[in-house]
Amino acid sequence: MNALTQALGAAESTLITELEALYKDLHLHPELSMHEVRTAKIAADAMQGLGYEVTRNVGVTGVVCVMKNGAGPVVMLRADMDALPMAENTGLPYASTVTSYDEDGVEVGVAHSCGHDIHVTWMIGAARILSANRAAWSGTLLIVFQPGEETAEGANAMVRDWGESRFPKPDIILGQHVMVGAAGTVSYRPGVTLSAGDSLKIKLFGRGSHGSQPQTSIDPVIMAAATTLRLQTIVSREIAPTEPAVLTIGSLQAGTKENIIPDDATIKLNMRTFNEDTREYMLKSIRRICCAECDASGAERTPEFTTINSYPLTENDLAATQKVAEAFGRQFGKNASLAPSPASASEDFSNFGRTWGVPYVFWFVGGTDPAVYAKAQQEKTVNKIPSNHSPKFAPQIHPTLETGLQAMLTAAAAWLCPSARAETNR
Repeated sequence: MNALTQALGAAESTLITELEALYKDLHLHPELSMHEVRTAKIAADAMQGLGYEVTRNVGVTGVVCVMKNGAGPVVMLRADMDALPMAENTGLPYASTVTSYDEDGVEVGVAHSCGHDIHVTWMIGAARILSANRAAWSGTLLIVFQPGEETAEGANAMVRDWGESRFPKPDIILGQHVMVGAAGTVSYRPGVTLSAGDSLKIKLFGRGSHGSQPQTSIDPVIMAAATTLRLQTIVSREIAPTEPAVLTIGSLQAGTKENIIPDDATIKLNMRTFNEDTREYMLKSIRRICCAECDASGAERTPEFTTINSYPLTENDLAATQKVAEAFGRQFGKNASLAPSPASASEDFSNFGRTWGVPYVFWFVGGTDPAVYAKAQQEKTVNKIPSNHSPKFAPQIHPTLETGLQAMLTAAAAWLCPSARAETNR
């Protein structure tokens, strides 16, 4: 146990009670990507009274907090703030009933169904411990509250707003995410940890007509249906079975009435890949298939491709991950483990490190009732546990809250605390 987690233990009872109340408040008041005004204010106000230099509105709603505490490395800790455009269905007394409007002007529910509310809570708690125990560490601390992770906008927006000398450049970047897994546990992985993710909108152009006169049309519904089926063969027939990849058609929209053949149809798809060569190949295959199906249908216009969002691979630095793993082993014992394989989720967290050429480590904190998770493992039904982005996703507050705090402090201490650095270097 390091000096920071010892300090957490001493302050835990009162601090955890306050953080639980904060978490429930954030859960009740979710905000969509790049609109996290209330959340950002809560985070910035909390940091303002702790001795940090607080800068608001970095990358639209992001918050950067700096604490210089003598000689030592510059360590950046990051938490994301945004919620999802979906209704919550957890039945919790603090469940969200918020609604808002998406980018298309459609009214949607808003919910913290990915756990970013607990990420913010963890970070505020860690910042409080670090501020109150400056004698235990040395260096420069960067606390970053990031907007827009769910739309892959936030990290890049903050990087663009960072400037050459506005804030210190970190030596290491650390981040974590709540996931399905036994609460009280942490897992990590060197190298590729999360997939790259690309979402595309593809508009196919036909020629509309009366439903009774299909011979006068170029039917985009048939075109879109054939394209949808053929796109599924990229993974099943063009990618080696040993190379993981996912391609999902999440939306197919065309027409308004049963007896009208529309002018166009729109496909929205998402793909996940684990190396750049596969990613580039799949993107080219998508274009090839869409253009070929349109040509086969006699379309008079080529399809229109729009990138909705794009996430890079999250590829943890090997040496830095080893350092975190050793620290986790000392802190958590058997409750810290190596993740057996990369996850097919995606994150924009790595944009910070990739842009600046700085090593980073991203790990996972379990948020599932341990008894529920153990039973699901035994019955081989883990996939039935409501996961991130499910309307029923709801991390168990305890011990998830405590574990995430311990994990962030433990990882930070590996760089900031002289005693922890000495342990790692033995």
